[in-house]
Amino acid sequence: MTMAFPFRSRRWMFTSKSQNNSRKEKEMKKKHVVVAVALALAASSAVAAEKEKKESPWDTSAELGYVNTSGNTNTETLVFKFDTAYEIEKWKHQGHFETLKTTTDDVTTADKMLVTAQSDYKFTKRDYFFGLVSYEDDRFSGFEYQAKLSVGYGRKVILTERHELDAEIGPGYRNFKEDNAPDSEDEAFARLAAKYKWAISDNSEFKQDLVADFGEKQDEWKSVTALKSNINKTLALKLSYTVKYLDVVPVGNDNYDRETAATIVYTF
Repeated sequence: MTMAFPFRSRRWMFTSKSQNNSRKEKEMKKKHVVVAVALALAASSAVAAEKEKKESPWDTSAELGYVNTSGNTNTETLVFKFDTAYEIEKWKHQGHFETLKTTTDDVTTADKMLVTAQSDYKFTKRDYFFGLVSYEDDRFSGFEYQAKLSVGYGRKVILTERHELDAEIGPGYRNFKEDNAPDSEDEAFARLAAKYKWAISDNSEFKQDLVADFGEKQDEWKSVTALKSNINKTLALKLSYTVKYLDVVPVGNDNYDRETAATIVYTF
């Protein structure tokens, strides 16, 4: 009888250890399950957030460029641009604002501001009607202001994963006032436009916009060429070249305006 107790004790100790190990294994499994569930929830939340971000109807960005030179000539140039777009199934609304100011030896040599807004109504996947308004105030252009309103028809001539080409045509109305002129003037014009976008890669994009307004008193051509390269998800470097031509300008002004800009783009 006395010899049975050690065996029973050892057996009980072995059983107790087995039970403890079993409990530990169950606890570890529970922890693994909890961790797996947490990771799954985090992953699903991230995917949902990314999906929501991709499906957001808003696309907004701001650009800023600044150049400062000193020495024989002290020059400061500030460029700021803001773009926003809201697109749903049948509608697309776009807004654009830009300003540029240059001072040379504390004397302002360039000072301009441009605001545009366009709304498109899409009646097929490729076809749409558009309405466009713009207002420009360029201190050194010879005009106090130039305001435009145009409507018309647009079509996506090319629509692929990498390439898009929009063509637009329609009538317009222009109101403007020359510097020192007693009254403003107006005219009707015909508008032709082409907008090309090429997604070179996942991180690089090329754009080329061409607009021609043929008016009763004045013809205007404008070309904007831009190359953008992403630094990360929110920041990008953009190089752009803009040429504007007016066939009739106030006395003492050039027919051509050219602008080369390097800006940092922040996407919201």
